[in-house]
Amino acid sequence: MTSTTPTHEQPDTETPAAPTGPRIEVIGDASTEQVAALVAVLSGIGGDGDEEAPGPASRWASRERLVRAPLHPAPGAWRAAAFPG
Repeated sequence: MTSTTPTHEQPDTETPAAPTGPRIEVIGDASTEQVAALVAVLSGIGGDGDEEAPGPASRWASRERLVRAPLHPAPGAWRAAAFPG
């Protein structure tokens, strides 16, 4: 059997690949200095992406320490008065 669907030949020229990173397109009449300033501002806002998320907050700084259960006299109560947890 033969197919009735026409085959399309690939052209020998390669099409340019789309840029993988961010792209800034300036529309209008901007000077070189204005474009450089725009790129600098946008680069500064974006950051480098290698920043780590902050770790868990210290229990010493926790606000819930201020509203904990009252302490009762007992062996080791002095330790519970100063140390969280």
